[in-house]
Amino acid sequence: MWSVLGSCRHRIAEYVPRVRAYSARLGLGGSSVSPFHRPRTRNFSCSQPAPFHRHKSHSSSMAPAEDKYRLPVNVKATHYAVTISTDLEKLAFSGFVNISLDINEETSALEFNSNGLELGNASVYSDVSQTEQLHSSYTIDPETQRATFKFPDALPASSKAQLKVAFNAPLGSSMTGYYKAAWEEDGHTKHYALTQFEPTDARAAFPCWDEPLLKATFAITMISHVDNVNLSNMPAISEEIYEPGSNVAPEMGKLLESLPAEHKWKITRFQTTPPMSSYIVAYACGPFVHLEQTVVMPLSGKTVPLRIYGTPDVIHQAAFALDVAARVLPIYETVFDVEYPLPKLDTLVVWAMENWGLITGRTTALLLDPTRADIHAKKLVAMTQSHEVAHMWFGNITTMRWWDNLYLNEETKMGEVIIMSEYCSRLLGIFPEWRPNSEFISDHLQSALALDAKLSSHPIEVECPDANHINQIFDALSYSKAASVLRMLCDYVGEEKFLKGVSLYLKKNLYGNTVTNDLFEGISTATGVDTVKLMDNWIKKIGFPVIKVTETPNGIHVRQDRFIESGAADPKENETIWNVPLSILTAGPNGQVSIDKTAILEEREKDVTLDTNQTFKLNAGTVGVYRVLYTPERLAKIAAEASKENSILTLEDRMGILYDVTALSKAGLAKLSDTLTVIDIWSKEKEYLVWASVSDTLWSLMVVFWEDPQIVEILRSFIAFLFVPIVKRLGYEYSPDEPTDVTQLRTLAISSALGGKDQDVIDELKSRFSHYMETGDASKIPPDLQSSIFVAAVRYGGRAEYEAVVKIQEKPETPTARLTAMGVTQDQSLLDQTFSYILTKSRDQDIVYFFRGMQSNMMARRQLATFFKANYYTLLKRFEGNFTLNSLVSLSFAGLSTRKDYEDVEAFFRDKDNSKYRMALAQTLEGIRTRIAYIERSSDDLAAWLNKWEKRSKL
Repeated sequence: MWSVLGSCRHRIAEYVPRVRAYSARLGLGGSSVSPFHRPRTRNFSCSQPAPFHRHKSHSSSMAPAEDKYRLPVNVKATHYAVTISTDLEKLAFSGFVNISLDINEETSALEFNSNGLELGNASVYSDVSQTEQLHSSYTIDPETQRATFKFPDALPASSKAQLKVAFNAPLGSSMTGYYKAAWEEDGHTKHYALTQFEPTDARAAFPCWDEPLLKATFAITMISHVDNVNLSNMPAISEEIYEPGSNVAPEMGKLLESLPAEHKWKITRFQTTPPMSSYIVAYACGPFVHLEQTVVMPLSGKTVPLRIYGTPDVIHQAAFALDVAARVLPIYETVFDVEYPLPKLDTLVVWAMENWGLITGRTTALLLDPTRADIHAKKLVAMTQSHEVAHMWFGNITTMRWWDNLYLNEETKMGEVIIMSEYCSRLLGIFPEWRPNSEFISDHLQSALALDAKLSSHPIEVECPDANHINQIFDALSYSKAASVLRMLCDYVGEEKFLKGVSLYLKKNLYGNTVTNDLFEGISTATGVDTVKLMDNWIKKIGFPVIKVTETPNGIHVRQDRFIESGAADPKENETIWNVPLSILTAGPNGQVSIDKTAILEEREKDVTLDTNQTFKLNAGTVGVYRVLYTPERLAKIAAEASKENSILTLEDRMGILYDVTALSKAGLAKLSDTLTVIDIWSKEKEYLVWASVSDTLWSLMVVFWEDPQIVEILRSFIAFLFVPIVKRLGYEYSPDEPTDVTQLRTLAISSALGGKDQDVIDELKSRFSHYMETGDASKIPPDLQSSIFVAAVRYGGRAEYEAVVKIQEKPETPTARLTAMGVTQDQSLLDQTFSYILTKSRDQDIVYFFRGMQSNMMARRQLATFFKANYYTLLKRFEGNFTLNSLVSLSFAGLSTRKDYEDVEAFFRDKDNSKYRMALAQTLEGIRTRIAYIERSSDDLAAWLNKWEKRSKL
């Protein structure tokens, strides 16, 4: 029932092991100071109100450490009336907020979140005294991003009050808070503005109690130039052009009078939201246009308008994403058995965020030209949109209490999971040909296991007291491991009961906040299984087990130990005992297959009775979040069975077998040659996803052993040996009527053969680009081959091809045409030009693609690490406010694999404040150590197998 998870922000999105392999086969190989450190100044306070107060000081609060980043609970905000004016010429915003408060304890001070705003005078009105008082002093703490305003008279306990604060700030460019974005029209740069508040950036747009537990209602009013469109979570209830002298409220009048008189301004008021967390509040202002559909909801019978907004230059590419939203929204209502509560659902093509009623998504994730888009682009758009629509329930109606339970919001994986599942695909016609349940294994289960196999991993439920920690947990553990663990649970208890439990969880916690046990109690109620106990260690402990299988006279003996990618760990790292659903597949004497889903390993080890004379396999369907280690003899028998034309082992089984033996060899629990033997046995395989697993495996070896020329060249030959016959069989021409698997297999085979340096493939791809350069006709560059053709042109061409690709990069026909090709050049002067382009011309959202291209280029790999170090502070300042920094740290050093590399990287970061990327750095350093050990342990074994294969292939 589960499918591919699209990163909610595509924030990480970039699960490095799979990305490296993909980049490598296209290209050349297998591939502190705080962010812009600001000195702290002393705390200050003012006895008299000042017009505006800028956050430049540091509070000397002596609050307990555990409370340092959490607001006091002496008051509760219940409603915000937020008015925002946006000036897209001055690139600034201003406004005021009127916040309704319940006073839980008597207090003369109000403490709330604010970050980077100039705050005006604060006043508070008490319903007891029925008087309004101005603040008498204030303190600002940039570290905790809090402002404290003190008032002359205390507000009584159990009373109500209203706090008013004015504010202003420039529109930033960091893609956080309320920020600006640019687009080109007729050679002119134009701007629009939008919000991105998750996890802790609503405070950068207006003063608020910015924690997910502190839900309130929001009434947004926007002021803008008359020719702009204003959007927010709820529908607009009125829009009027402001005429000077009009009768408006005093605060509104003061704000309007401060705006440039040469412009016409309009006021847009929006409906009040349901109770919601501040991080999903959203608004946007710009010259947007839209497409529209309506859907009739199955439970309520309401007709809900759906719109997708964008700038005029791209809106024609938004129809597919709108259609996906129209398909999936009613399905969620049916599956969750909870009505969609809002009167509309809009999507704005900008970033990627599940704001309630106003989804935002970057161009690469939501736009495509159906005539120029490849399958990958279509999948990305469909999965992004289904993921964000699922958030309307998970995260928006029901929200985690704090960020340590982030995964409860990211149960939207249930979005793709359920809606893109093969079950619903067949039932409802939602892209059944995509086989999402199978692809989940490569895209998410393996990403999760790769990261969780590190000692520097973290639990799904992880402590994250402040913003520096929160930003780092949007990773493959909070997303992919959480999805994988729930997929395993669903398989164990049964899909129908599982979904019933999810529905019970949502209904019990409508408009509320939850913790882990709330979800599992709902599933326990529906299933009769104590899932709280069953799942506790999967959620709260680091890591996952490897199940070692040895054969006994009466069956098998199974033992669980924590799996570590390096193979070596202190015994104290092996204390966790997981409840492991073994899902044992067995074949009877007559070939009948049965799967025992009741078998569970709840202790360190035990015996299981079965007939070892027949085929058996643990983790049937590869739904379990663990590895399985067989004896070499049993592995050979399973691999042989899997190679049969009508094997009892499914596509998912074969993928799992290969991924397991690859990881086990990396950890030293199996020989690397075992992995290559399995691949060699499967050389007649027909399924695209098995071949994708083969490609991932081989290019991951290229990433590790890239500095051994002999291994690299023979490995390339082996890759070409496997994939060139597929190229010859399928050719280069695509048909709209052919099965999706055929299209994907052709693309994979060509890109892999290109990485294997097959000369015929190189010549074919180069000739297609040459035709384009000579004629301007792109008809010989089908969408699915675009990346391979660009890479071949740059890798084996010169300056003319490079400049042509740069031109395409700057004005692509479709935003989904993301290019890594500029990084694969073998000309040092062009490589230098690419590095310069990264610093001076690349858009912030594109920089990861450039780093991927460089990382895939053996010639550029060490230069990329040097480039990052040389430009560290520039990159730090540029990306200090968002998630990109973690990816840049990981990608910059992803291929390094010597002891000197490790010492150099460790030394470089020794005096840096790594608080914003500490997890990524720890994982990067551990990755280098693991590759060092892998090379030392397996080089001889790998070389021996390859040399033997090379001799055999020449016979």
